[in-house]
Amino acid sequence: MQKERTFSQKITLFLKGLAMGAANKVPGVSGGTVSFVLGFYEELIYSFRKINYVALKLLINFRFKSFFSYVNGSFLLLVMGGSIFSYFSISLVLDYFLQQYELYVWSWFFGMILGSVYYIGKDFDKWNSANTISLIVGISVGLGISFLNPAKENDNLWFVFICGIIGVSGMTLPGLSGSFILILMGNYVLLLVDSVNELLFVVTNLITGNFEVLEDPEKIRYLKIISVFTLGSVFGLVSISHVLGYVLKRWNTFVTAIIIGFITGSLGIVWPWKKAIYLINNETLLLDKKGNKIIENYNRFIPDFSLLETWVAIFYIIFGILLVLSIDYYGRKKK
Repeated sequence: MQKERTFSQKITLFLKGLAMGAANKVPGVSGGTVSFVLGFYEELIYSFRKINYVALKLLINFRFKSFFSYVNGSFLLLVMGGSIFSYFSISLVLDYFLQQYELYVWSWFFGMILGSVYYIGKDFDKWNSANTISLIVGISVGLGISFLNPAKENDNLWFVFICGIIGVSGMTLPGLSGSFILILMGNYVLLLVDSVNELLFVVTNLITGNFEVLEDPEKIRYLKIISVFTLGSVFGLVSISHVLGYVLKRWNTFVTAIIIGFITGSLGIVWPWKKAIYLINNETLLLDKKGNKIIENYNRFIPDFSLLETWVAIFYIIFGILLVLSIDYYGRKKK
């Protein structure tokens, strides 16, 4: 059954969806971590698990009200609505700040993830040998992923569907960045930048009455790509959440230890002090369709503490930690 929420609670839930959507788009940051820290991760997994045979049967029989109630529709509508809206609003602002103030944005993310590690781990007191091994495995996998090199772009629709399944994992697996996984698969720019921008362009033109845009083969190509990616994402959300629900129910402490490890390991991805390594083919710098240099990976380094920008970055790390701790304090105060 759905929870009855006040108007302010609905607004808060929508804003949490905005935060999760923005995090999902930023490479290295996990939307699942945001949902975990903001306190709606378990309800998110529970709601996705409700999209099953029973829900399909209710839908086929046109029992829309029962379907909406069964799948916790108001919650999903607010959270997913916020996430989708974020792709065309908050995430664009983040894109701008990443271009203009990259060091400080990564520092803020680094601080928030550090705070998240504390937030999730502070009440975890079951550190036996099995859970310690799980933590080490999680850290190792998280760090290992951060040093992999990406593949080349591939717009084959079957591959795009698989990208949808894997890319959405960041929403359901705290500490695992779906956007960074898409970078490794070579399709981040294609799926989360070019296709999203083209969709926004097409929708804007259709609203203004310009239907000629649907005659452009390139626009149709992008619409096919983002449609298949969306289908893959929906399939991934439902299937992964069913597996996670089963695993969390039976091996909760084991999974929590791995999640703490994943999030800790992802600190390697968002380490603020790094220089981009760009894709080069036969001494030619490769560009995307908009003329932007394509990042292959990063060279990470220890900062120079004699520079003012280093201390400003450290300030943003502390700010990120305090932001997460304040969310924790606010949540405890409400109980």
